[in-house]
Amino acid sequence: MNSSLQYVHIFFIDGIGLGSADRETNPFVRARLPHLNGLLGEGWFLRNNGRFSANRATFIPTDATLGVPGKPQSATGQAAILTGRNIPQLLGEHYGPKPNPPIMEIITAGTLFHEVIAAGGRAALLNPYPEFFFDAITRGKQLLSAVPLAASLAGLPLLTTEDLRDGRAISPDFTNQGWHDLLGLTDMPVLTCHAAGQRLAQLAAAYHFSFFDHWLSDRHGHRGDLDMAAAHLQQIDATLGGVLDAWDDARGLLIITSDHGNVEEKDHRQHTRNPVPTILVGAGHAHFGSAIQNLADIAGVVRAALGLPSNRL
Repeated sequence: MNSSLQYVHIFFIDGIGLGSADRETNPFVRARLPHLNGLLGEGWFLRNNGRFSANRATFIPTDATLGVPGKPQSATGQAAILTGRNIPQLLGEHYGPKPNPPIMEIITAGTLFHEVIAAGGRAALLNPYPEFFFDAITRGKQLLSAVPLAASLAGLPLLTTEDLRDGRAISPDFTNQGWHDLLGLTDMPVLTCHAAGQRLAQLAAAYHFSFFDHWLSDRHGHRGDLDMAAAHLQQIDATLGGVLDAWDDARGLLIITSDHGNVEEKDHRQHTRNPVPTILVGAGHAHFGSAIQNLADIAGVVRAALGLPSNRL
């Protein structure tokens, strides 16, 4: 790898799109988001915004439909991000939540995880998984979603409860409180959202490419009420505040993005065809952001930032 930037991290937030200014449907309007608002300005999350650059970041409304009818889905959207290929167009449909055999075949052929490792770099999926998850996979009772499937097929170990306890992973709920409340692991250290974000930034700096998969945002789109969704967005903002405070703009490129809209329209519980936000932070953010129109363009930015070969299918 040959690049002035030393690492790239994708902070992936499942199921967030750009919506309307209606506070009765869009929880972004209700939420207090001091860190993202400070980075991008008030109202950055609205559907009528075009791309723009601020002092530290570039914002791109990103097409998640990829020119295919229907509502975007997680498996095809996440695979497009990780491969740089228009997966919905190749399949002729959006598909999810878990990969079907054609998507598995495409992921097996190679993703950013594969490419970084092939170039001699270090890569990681920073999410931990509890013991019952591995047991369910072994027994065939659980299927991997696109992101952990891509990491495991590239030969990367999926992180465990012990990795989380020892500070080598970041919980999808940020604070680890769910490991107490849902799994009974009361010895798990509990963090603030800000501290979790700082730790994530520190972990990302140890790899050339890393990925954090926050899927609870999509659950808040499918379930719960408007105020619950707004409260969850505030947790995301607080965590990103920690990431931004600890991020080394000169050495790392931070990419915040999503796979499809959902939570921004709480008057129903379905995915949307809205564009999703992509936010780039780090040296050259405006230059790299200029290459992004849709989800399949993100992999090309990672390759360019890390000096990886760009001659992909």
